[in-house]
Amino acid sequence: MAKRPRKITLEYLDKAALFYLERYASSSENLKTVLRRKVWRSAREHEVDQEQAEVWIGETVARLQQGGWLDDQAWADMRVRSLRYKGESARSIRMKLAAKGIDEETATRALAQDEPDNSDIAAAISYARRRRMGPYRTGDDREERRERDMAALARKGFGLDLTRRVIDAEDEEALEELLAEVR
Repeated sequence: MAKRPRKITLEYLDKAALFYLERYASSSENLKTVLRRKVWRSAREHEVDQEQAEVWIGETVARLQQGGWLDDQAWADMRVRSLRYKGESARSIRMKLAAKGIDEETATRALAQDEPDNSDIAAAISYARRRRMGPYRTGDDREERRERDMAALARKGFGLDLTRRVIDAEDEEALEELLAEVR
């Protein structure tokens, strides 16, 4: 039998938010979404004043921001570094940050802070290396797989020109030279 949700109180929301933040880094909007799910589950079992619960959620998030538990800019900076390391494009990163409730200005600052070391070129090369595309592909099927490799980079949000430059590079050294030009 499933565990019955607890009745929502301000203290319960505070404890639930802290417990969540002990386990996961989060943006303010994402934490609000998590707490709203708790309210929704509780409302199925108990009588819950939705408006009061929304006020409590706002108060809880504001207290956590003042206490330093929630910092959207720091979270966005960390997330940008992580996604760049995985080979995500700036366009893809912006969409993922927006999905977690990060505003455009915060996302722009996080991307600008990360740009000198990790441009889209570096991210595309990193992704190609990890997926063994283009010059990293072994065997004779490189030309046969060219279109698929380009499509994979395009799905990651990289532009056509950059995709061609990475996939059509002669070898790994050519990609390193391309990266050195940018830095």
